[in-house]
Amino acid sequence: MKTNTKSKKVNKAWLNDHVNDTYVKLARKEGYRARAAYKLKEIDEALGLIRPGQLVVDLGAAPGAWSQYLRRRFAPAKAGSGGAAVGELDGTIIALDLAELEPIEGVRFIQGDFHEPATLAELQAALGGRAVDVVVSDMAPNLSGIAASDSARMALLIELALEFALINLKPTGALVCKVFHGSGHSQLVELFKKSFRVVKPIKPKASRDKSAETFLVGIGPKKR
Repeated sequence: MKTNTKSKKVNKAWLNDHVNDTYVKLARKEGYRARAAYKLKEIDEALGLIRPGQLVVDLGAAPGAWSQYLRRRFAPAKAGSGGAAVGELDGTIIALDLAELEPIEGVRFIQGDFHEPATLAELQAALGGRAVDVVVSDMAPNLSGIAASDSARMALLIELALEFALINLKPTGALVCKVFHGSGHSQLVELFKKSFRVVKPIKPKASRDKSAETFLVGIGPKKR
């Protein structure tokens, strides 16, 4: 049986980079499930989006690093530096993902497909008519390797997150959304500009240089 030597070399190189990654090591040390926590942390520290007492919706939450960060931001000051992963919580976090999420104390999790009306209805029911302070979306489709198809599927997820945010955010609320540079990126930026009073594109240091990943932050939704 033939083996794909090139593929093995690529996988070995990726694994080596991953193991030696500064943010991977930091995540292990600080108890985060993934290095992605530091992407949201950097965005939050730059723009001051997350504050105790808020209602935040985490879309594409698995494996849970962003919800962990939010939970620590909502921990009282007496919990110590960086907050706490368990115990008292000043704020509400509702997480959603198609994949399973290992429970995080105080985080309400909804498992379902964000494309499906039934999932959206469950999410709306969880909100209980309350307006949302911040929506964070790390959603991304399973990539097929076909650029045009992957771009279209990513754009659809972003548009769904944007629609949800515009319906549910407070007038001062914010949406943090993962996007990718490539086909359709400029159109998404324009869509954000039409939808929010302030738009900030951010490439966190925790986002790998080789990745096309970046984030758009919209603050102050305009009337739909």
